[in-house]
Amino acid sequence: MAASGPDERLLPIAILIDELKNDEAVRRLNSIQRLGTIALALGEERTRGELIPFLTESNDDEDEVLLAMAEELGKFVPYVGGPAHAHELLPPLENLSQVEETVVRDMAVESLCKVGEKLPVKGVAEHLVPLIKRLAGGEWFTSRVSSCGLFTVAYPRLPADTRAELRQLYSQLCHDETPMVRRAAAQKLGSFAGAVEKDLVAKELLPLFTDLTADEQDSVRLLAVESCGAFATALGSDGCRASMLPVVQKFAADKSWRVRYNVAQQLVALCEALGAETTRSDLLPAFVKLLRDPEAEVRVAAAGKVAAFSKLLTPALIVSEITPCVKELANDSSQFVRAALAGVAMELAPQLGRGPTIEHLLPVFLALLKDPFPDVRLNVISKLDQVNAVIGVDLLAQSLLPAIEELAEDKHWRVRLAILEHIPLLAGQLGAEFFQEKLGPQCMKWLEDQVASIREAATTALQKIAREFGRDWTREHLVPPVVAMVRNPHYLYRMTVLSAVAALAGAVPGDVLRGTLLPAAVACCRDKVPNVRFNAAKVLQRMAPLLDRSALEGSVKPALRELADDGDADVRFFAAQALWGCDHPNAA
Repeated sequence: MAASGPDERLLPIAILIDELKNDEAVRRLNSIQRLGTIALALGEERTRGELIPFLTESNDDEDEVLLAMAEELGKFVPYVGGPAHAHELLPPLENLSQVEETVVRDMAVESLCKVGEKLPVKGVAEHLVPLIKRLAGGEWFTSRVSSCGLFTVAYPRLPADTRAELRQLYSQLCHDETPMVRRAAAQKLGSFAGAVEKDLVAKELLPLFTDLTADEQDSVRLLAVESCGAFATALGSDGCRASMLPVVQKFAADKSWRVRYNVAQQLVALCEALGAETTRSDLLPAFVKLLRDPEAEVRVAAAGKVAAFSKLLTPALIVSEITPCVKELANDSSQFVRAALAGVAMELAPQLGRGPTIEHLLPVFLALLKDPFPDVRLNVISKLDQVNAVIGVDLLAQSLLPAIEELAEDKHWRVRLAILEHIPLLAGQLGAEFFQEKLGPQCMKWLEDQVASIREAATTALQKIAREFGRDWTREHLVPPVVAMVRNPHYLYRMTVLSAVAALAGAVPGDVLRGTLLPAAVACCRDKVPNVRFNAAKVLQRMAPLLDRSALEGSVKPALRELADDGDADVRFFAAQALWGCDHPNAA
């Protein structure tokens, strides 16, 4: 899409050069973000011949500009003429992959991988491999760090001799004298193992992995942990048990809590690779040790994996090995440990069954429901359906209600909002009678909460509850208290109640809609506050499709016509809009 005149064809690159030389970084950033448009204007040939060389030299700029350039170049293969010319993008990205700022380097490596995937096989050997060698042999550690992320994309598309050369080069990076390089090598080793032939993983890469797991720097060891899953998959169950199991057990007892934390995060994936039998016989002790780790952060990570890990165990082992730890964690000194446990402990109930759940887990649930930390109680309540399906809610109801009431009146509005969002779920679990007696009054209180988000969420909750319990129950138990609140002295609460009326309109029988909800909405059309009046107009418009013609002509339209002559401009606007909506119910 080149411009027509010769002078105009020079304009895009000239504009870009001027913008990039501008003193304002914002303008330079904007120009970089328009690179695709400029490339289209220049055409493929001039993009390769002028724009890319210019960008190759423009690597001394603000980090934000360089980051944007690295990102844009990853999308540039179509602009330079497709895969056959994709290698033209490697020089500017190679420069960006060596800068000091980490986020720029990471983005440059990501874009290099995108470009590398589109290179033809010949281009990988001729252009990408030499680039990897240059970066891996660079004097400054930044280039060597960046090189680690490129091996996986190049390796599968190379001949055997070049592959061997790359494996040797990666071995050098794993033993680099600079910890940052060893960290990068450890971080990418798992993905590289997935690309290397399986017979060579055990022979050549596993020794590298073993060396990294024994590195003096804990930052290197903890990143090596992340490679365990990939090695487990590559080695197969037998090789994994022989080679990986000792490493994982050593990691679980590492002197650095950060390494142990990573093990706790990765252990379930490793267990799935090793199989249930190995998990029960060899990894269960390690997991129990992590649950009782002296560092709270490790216990948080392990507690969050209790349910997932237990899926690989028998009910007897869960009772004998896991539930004692669960009971301890329920009383942990760290609120974050208790919160992590509360989020998953309920999921143990289906695995244990009714009897063991009542005996071993019910006391834990009840203790967590009384926890002083709101997040703990919220996490328990959000997973109540798990235990309800096993033992029924009756055993929990006595302790559940005080916890709900306390959360419902918490001073932090986000806590109140969180419990409110769980109310429809609880309503379905507890049943209509329990809800009507214990939770219904609280829902009405939420309609008058000082925080608007709470009031809005309350109307949504009432609508869901109405659908849950049906039209007749809604008519008897929800409509009367809601309609009674229309007379609230505070106009903000009257507006909320109007929203609740609209939310319930579709969930009640037609006689209730016409005889109770509609008159309440019409009455609000005469409210002294304009905001209430125009909200009443909106509600009438929402109700209109649910009403018959007699109700529309006898109640809705007269009220809206009166509002159409209101002294407030906003009221007149919404009234006119509602009248039009009544006459055109099928309009988009």
